[in-house]
Amino acid sequence: MSVHYGHLIRILHWCTDQAMTDALDKVDLTAAQGRLMAFLARRGERPTYAKDVEAEFHLSHPTVSGLLSRLEQKDFLELKTDPNDRRSKRIVISEKGMASHERMHAAIMENESRIVRGFSEEEKAQFAQFLQRAIDNVCPENGQSKKEDSKA
Repeated sequence: MSVHYGHLIRILHWCTDQAMTDALDKVDLTAAQGRLMAFLARRGERPTYAKDVEAEFHLSHPTVSGLLSRLEQKDFLELKTDPNDRRSKRIVISEKGMASHERMHAAIMENESRIVRGFSEEEKAQFAQFLQRAIDNVCPENGQSKKEDSKA
């Protein structure tokens, strides 16, 4: 019997995405929006632009633009003209966005814990190594390919 790894990975992605969306629904965020907000919160005061989001999540510019637009409409962030380059928009987390960070972090940590529930510490390390190796095998330039997030 052959194993279809891509199919299993897709199911795992769907399950974790759904768990995140369910957990973040109370703060009106999807899983993709929650991941983006967590990234912005981790960056702190460092200036962040759409290109930073594209690079971090391997997403296209139109996908990132859509995510940012929806988050701005929901008042989780603001897009402000960069004083050093009027063509660029800096991404700034709003108070509402910062307030939701604790809930997002808790949802992420719960999801991470559920993924490896029942794994020994050695198995967790191996699992991470196997996942990274699979990413390196499939993604050109060491994981730098653009991938679309269907839930953006």
